[in-house]
This record gives sequence, structure tokens and C-alpha cells, in this order.
Amino acid sequence: MDLKEIIEGAWEDRSLIEEKEVAVAIKTLIDDLDMGKRRIAEPAADGSGWVVNEWMKKAVILYFPLMKMQLIEVGPFQWHDKIKLKSGYDQLGVRVVPHAIARYGSYISAGTVLMPSYVNIGAYVDAGTMVDTWATVGSCAQIGKNVHLSGGVGVGGVLEPVQAAPVIIEDNAFLGSRCIVVEGVRVGKEAVLGANVVLTASSKIIDVTGPEPVEYKGYVPERSVVIPGTMPKQFPAGEYQVPCALIIGKRKESTDKKTSLNSALRENNVAV
Repeated sequence: MDLKEIIEGAWEDRSLIEEKEVAVAIKTLIDDLDMGKRRIAEPAADGSGWVVNEWMKKAVILYFPLMKMQLIEVGPFQWHDKIKLKSGYDQLGVRVVPHAIARYGSYISAGTVLMPSYVNIGAYVDAGTMVDTWATVGSCAQIGKNVHLSGGVGVGGVLEPVQAAPVIIEDNAFLGSRCIVVEGVRVGKEAVLGANVVLTASSKIIDVTGPEPVEYKGYVPERSVVIPGTMPKQFPAGEYQVPCALIIGKRKESTDKKTSLNSALRENNVAV
């Protein structure tokens, strides 16, 4: 049987993880994720969007009961966990600033910079990306090439339910400080999110650049410039303002893909 068959079988009957063949299959899949040979989600071959490999998420979940708690020591620092830390960054060509941590089973591509930050198992971080100070990349999240995750950005993780889509940040996107992106939201290529933008699966993302608002949920279109906003909502106790996100313009084609957040916002007449 191939890896997928073995893991699907163990998912249906958890007692099978004690069998050597199953344990080897699960560990092989995690090794492949760690080296970037496989990924939890990937662009569809026909360019129609993204495909989530649910069976690989199942393998990540099964990896936890398979592994035993152990003491992990690095100099004076200690951890007590089931999953070891990623290592060999010099061979990988990744710059890692103390106290950045990535868990084994996450893929960090060459040319990536990890400031003091955290990357969880199953995540994929592509080449040239900056994971800035205290930013977090959750389990199975997919981060594209040349992305900038600014200080304190929280990219949510997802393991269960297995059918839930991971967060996807596409190539050359820029997420400003303290942005939160969770629940399978996809941020399109070259999009710019201003500081403190919060996006969940139910967040209304409203394009206000035309004569009529255009609403999105779960997706930020490519090259959009997004800022936090509010909108009125009626409750039994009265009308109150609730959070939303506003698309206030498009990132200019002529703008360098590594432009600062401030520059992108100034181009759209937003005070910074």
C-alpha cells in the first residue's frame, strides 16, 4: 500500500498506529513535510485555486499519539514535548535569529529569515519570506515567496477538523503589525494588509473603491490594500459598530514588491 492508503487506514482504526508499517508511513510523511517534498495544501494544476491534502493533515494528527514526551535541551533552555525542533538551518540556507523556533515537520525554504518567532508543524514557508519578531505561523499554514509577516502577526493554524482549509498567504503579500489571519482565509498575491487587520472566515472584506461596495468573505483579492474598518449592525439592544476590513485600493504594478507598508498605504491616501 502507498502512504495515503496506510494513513487513511490508521485514521479509521487508531490501534493500527502501533504497527511498524504504519508508524514508518506516518514518520515518512512528516519527514517529507519537513523537507518540502510534500505540502498540506498546494496550488491546483489548472490554476483554479488551492487543493488541500486532507490525508496529510491526518498524518500530522496521528504523529502526536505516536511520539513520546521527551526533554529537549538547548544550552540552558529546556522544553518538554513530543515533537523535536527543526535543525540544520545552515545547510538549509535559512537565517534564524535567537529565539526563533520552528517545529520538526514544518518546511522553511532557503532565503527565509526567522526573527524571534514560531512556526508550527505542517506549515510551509517559501523562499525569501520574512517572519518578523513575535510573528506566528500556525500548523499547516501556507506562506508564499517573498512574503513579509510583520511584528506580532498571527497566522492561524488548523489540524481538526481535517476538512478545514489552512490559512494561505500567497506570494509577495505584506501583512502589517499585529494582523490576525485565521480560519482558512486566503490572502491573494501582492496584497497589503494594514496594521491590526483581523480576518476570520466570517469577516466581511468590503471593497469600497467603486460606487457600490463589493463584499468578500474568506478571500482578499490580489494586490488589494486593506485596512481595519467597522460597519453598523443591529442587535436587540441597539445598533453597534462591528469590525470589518476595507479594501481601499490596489497596489500599483509599478511599486516594488518589497515596498514598505507605509508606502503602499500612502499611495491610497491613508494617513500613517
